Amino acid sequence: MEIKLPAYFKYTVILLGLLLLMYVLETFKPVLMPLAFAGLFALLLLPITRKLEMWRLPRAIAILCSLILIIIILVLLIWFLSSQLISLTSELETIEENFDKLLANVQEFLYHKFGIVPSNKGELIRTAIGNVREYATSLVGGTISTTTGALSLITIIPIFIFCFLYYRDHLQQFMFRFVAKDRRSNIMQTLENIQRVVQSYISGLMIVIIIVSILNSIGLLFLGIKYAIFFGVFASILTIIPYIGILIGSMLPALFTLASTGNYIDALLVIGVFTFVQFLEGNFITPFIVGSKVSINPFAAIVALLIGGEVWGAAGMIISIPVIATIKVIFDAYEPMQPFGFLLADIDDIKTGPSSRFKKIFDNLRDKAKRKGKENA
Repeated sequence: MEIKLPAYFKYTVILLGLLLLMYVLETFKPVLMPLAFAGLFALLLLPITRKLEMWRLPRAIAILCSLILIIIILVLLIWFLSSQLISLTSELETIEENFDKLLANVQEFLYHKFGIVPSNKGELIRTAIGNVREYATSLVGGTISTTTGALSLITIIPIFIFCFLYYRDHLQQFMFRFVAKDRRSNIMQTLENIQRVVQSYISGLMIVIIIVSILNSIGLLFLGIKYAIFFGVFASILTIIPYIGILIGSMLPALFTLASTGNYIDALLVIGVFTFVQFLEGNFITPFIVGSKVSINPFAAIVALLIGGEVWGAAGMIISIPVIATIKVIFDAYEPMQPFGFLLADIDDIKTGPSSRFKKIFDNLRDKAKRKGKENA
């Protein structure tokens, strides 16, 4: 005899489950966060590993080759950014002098227009230095613990990636033991959809970062901004944090330009370059490369971004979009949860409009290019 529970009881249990999930995620962050990032990288490296295995390489060797490839790319990127940052420190003296002039001009403007008496420059500088010293003393202990944590993550995430890829068949069989045989095909389809969504998002995001970094660098070089390539690449990397990253990435070079030249027009032009590139990225580049595979509406993406930042900080903001996309795939596959999948879906996937037609055109062009590539191969 089937027992039907009241609707309010079900929703209460779901709410308590969500609260318990948030508590578990925050409490076991040191373990769950590396596992989550390792899972994403494992899905990204899975096609490469499979191709290497098709070349008769042992699975362990194929996984190691994939890991070495991604580690080399990350090391080169970190070396480039660190070298540019070290070179940037040589400009600090000039920036300080220009900042003093800029501060004097602002104080003079406030005095003549609003009658605000300028603060004593020496007192202002001493106060700032005192605050910096106080902040630095409190930062030393945190820096040591943060560095230790980062080193441990660098060590443990590759190990988790290797285990995920090496034992992927074993993990699949483990999941099948919870599912009846007649429903395993549905589970396999759901897993393939999750894999396709996450892979398309991560690989597409990397291509978008490369294109955006090139466009940012070209725009800054055209304006004659120092360290244009560094700021262009740095701002493009921050696009992994949706909506917020591009804002931070544009403000840093604008402030640097303002402090180094003292010219407001140059700073506004820098912001204009990043705004134009962001327009191209949001309306042309990302729809063409990523397409509609990660079909999450902006409202759901922003909520996921805020929740991820609250639970896991910057790491949670980075991982929030692929996680919410995975949740949507699960909701779409499970009939009672399909209304929630509908809630998370992008409106362009539901309602036909100019934006959806625009995406479909690009999707058709991309599919034709893939078919031609297969025919030529």
